[in-house]
Amino acid sequence: MPTQTTIALVDDHRLFRSGIVSLINSFTGYKILFEAANGEELTRKISPKLKPDIVLLDINMPVMDGVSTAQWLRKTYPEINVIILSMFEDAEKVLGMVKMGVKGYLLKDAEPHEFEQALAKVTQGDLYYPEFVTRHLAHRFSKTTEQIKLNAREIEFLKLAGTELTYKEIADQMCVSARTVDGYRDQLFEKLQIKSRVGLVLYAIKNKMIEL
Repeated sequence: MPTQTTIALVDDHRLFRSGIVSLINSFTGYKILFEAANGEELTRKISPKLKPDIVLLDINMPVMDGVSTAQWLRKTYPEINVIILSMFEDAEKVLGMVKMGVKGYLLKDAEPHEFEQALAKVTQGDLYYPEFVTRHLAHRFSKTTEQIKLNAREIEFLKLAGTELTYKEIADQMCVSARTVDGYRDQLFEKLQIKSRVGLVLYAIKNKMIEL
């Protein structure tokens, strides 16, 4: 019998959970391992012996919201793939979730086939983001590394920016001063027309300088 992909569903709306469970049960190759009403309940239910392959995670929940839960999962169970569920087309929030290692983002009013496609892509090790995110990224990152020449130190800084290191720790690792690292960052902001560290990380991911 083929191995099923196991899923934990974390959402505080019981009727929505019920609908998603029914939907996923209609797909081939997937199994709901357990449900939770918030992140705190997830942390109590999950264990090395009861560990899903994918967590479908509502972003707005009481007690422990999706952002805090995604951070906890990344630290405690980094091998688990997380797909965020949201009512909102918030591209900037998606970018922040990408930096945290989230593998997908689904709108709650998505079509059933989009849910199935997201599960399939993430199961295969790919990322899944809806069209509005793709449009946003295409607009922000229309330039490529072929058009923009980055020097070796800027590329090294970009790769380190995708880690959990602080700017000071990046400076120590590059054996330069904090002021020099600030210079690399500001040069890249100017060259790439980006205004945040998240933007730098996404540029590096898009151009395959770093992998999630």
